[in-house]
Amino acid sequence: MEHRFGQAAEADLVECLRRSGAASVSLVAIGDPDLARAERDGIVGHILFSLVIIEERTPPVPALGLAPIAVAPHHQHRGIRGAQIETGLTRCRDQGVGLVVVMAHPGYYPPFGFRPAHSVGLTREYDSSPGVFMALKSTPGTLDTCTGLIRYHPSFADL
Repeated sequence: MEHRFGQAAEADLVECLRRSGAASVSLVAIGDPDLARAERDGIVGHILFSLVIIEERTPPVPALGLAPIAVAPHHQHRGIRGAQIETGLTRCRDQGVGLVVVMAHPGYYPPFGFRPAHSVGLTREYDSSPGVFMALKSTPGTLDTCTGLIRYHPSFADL
């Protein structure tokens, strides 16, 4: 897969998740066609939500992990990332996803409804600082009864 955003490892991850069938919601942001020709560069952003497993959870809750998300360097700070997240979360809800998790900067995701996963009884297989691993209930009541260990697709271990 071509890596337009300078991160070959993330591009390879996306390709692997797609090939394995783990990619569930994948969206691209397209550059503004009304801008001058020099600014028209097609895809300027991408977001992917892939399947995660909640171990020790019965009955199972449909869950996705948000990662990776990328915006071309010269298009950053224009609201593209936030728009991708909002649109992606809407698609997740439309597909009946009960839970979305993310490993990211703890100050960026709370406005979208994410909160520390450990505060609702969720852990992950990889070490992380408290507050960096966050969860969002996509359907009402999901986090009230959802606890367990989150396992990402094995492709994430290669990062």
